[in-house]
Amino acid sequence: MAHFAEIDKNNVVLRVLVVGDEQEHRGQDFLAVELGLGGTWVQTSFNSKHGKRYDSNNTPIVGSQAFRHTYATVGGQYLPEVDAFIDCQPFPSWRLNESTLLWEAPSASPSPTHVWDEQALAWYLPPQLIIN
Repeated sequence: MAHFAEIDKNNVVLRVLVVGDEQEHRGQDFLAVELGLGGTWVQTSFNSKHGKRYDSNNTPIVGSQAFRHTYATVGGQYLPEVDAFIDCQPFPSWRLNESTLLWEAPSASPSPTHVWDEQALAWYLPPQLIIN
């Protein structure tokens, strides 16, 4: 099965549909014309995430390059200049790293358990994770 993302005129992902293998080679025409859905469709890969390619066990495939950087998600964007999909911007203060195509907070997280507080523009440890 192949996955195709519909993008609007601003390259924002509107939806992602699955196309049978026999139609993969003509996904744009199949979806837009034959099914009558119109729009612009760009193929995406369910096995790509943040620049890495994964196998069916969700294990990174060493030496393999992700297809269009990451799997398209509704609200995310397609960047035609680099032929890649990116996730939705998590918070207004976060900026896209143009080298990695990942969103970055204004400061690094102290640990994976910290959560971003957009109002305070700071990381904090949720109360349920604080061990006395």
